[in-house]
Amino acid sequence: MPAMLLEDASSQLVLVDYQTRLLPAIHDAHAVLANAVRLTRIATLLQVPAWCTEQNPDKLGSTAPELQAIAREAGARVLPKMSFGACPDGLLDALRPPQPQRKAPAGNARSLPRHLQKAVPAEPEPRSSIVIAGCEAHVCLLQTALQLLEEEFEVWVVTDACGSRSQRDRDAAFDRLAGNGIELVTSEMVIYEWLGDADHPDFRSILQLVK
Repeated sequence: MPAMLLEDASSQLVLVDYQTRLLPAIHDAHAVLANAVRLTRIATLLQVPAWCTEQNPDKLGSTAPELQAIAREAGARVLPKMSFGACPDGLLDALRPPQPQRKAPAGNARSLPRHLQKAVPAEPEPRSSIVIAGCEAHVCLLQTALQLLEEEFEVWVVTDACGSRSQRDRDAAFDRLAGNGIELVTSEMVIYEWLGDADHPDFRSILQLVK
């Protein structure tokens, strides 16, 4: 069961198929893209890793320039794909990279006095909360979200940054996602949960972006 609230330190952002030749057909595309851009900008400020996917980019074009610029600033990697769900085409490996093999300690290391023993570095906590948004909600977004759920990630779909060609398809996707236990949120819900409180050092700069 997902945690009650999102935390920036355990989150990753996945942006699905905001492509130049697809967006003109998306219902309310301007608002959908604007919310994705804002969310990505704030993820950058909070050092939340971001990833972009592109479905068959030779046919559907690259990521929209305004989102691409912000994603590049965030260091986001773009993952081209042919599968509708992005996990088989590299997303899963990106979200869950293999852990480096830790070297075994030298034979006499443990026999040294404690103050001479090297401290074992702590492994970073896995970022298992996936905040995901994109197009089309009822195809690539839905299939990617369900694949991530099968892989035991906590999945949060940002509804106001998702779109389909028709509202009916988008709403049907949200019904199905919720029925499978995926959390449906808005971009502002994500932003304020990542911040946590008004004492956050980035609160004032982020508040300007929200307004």
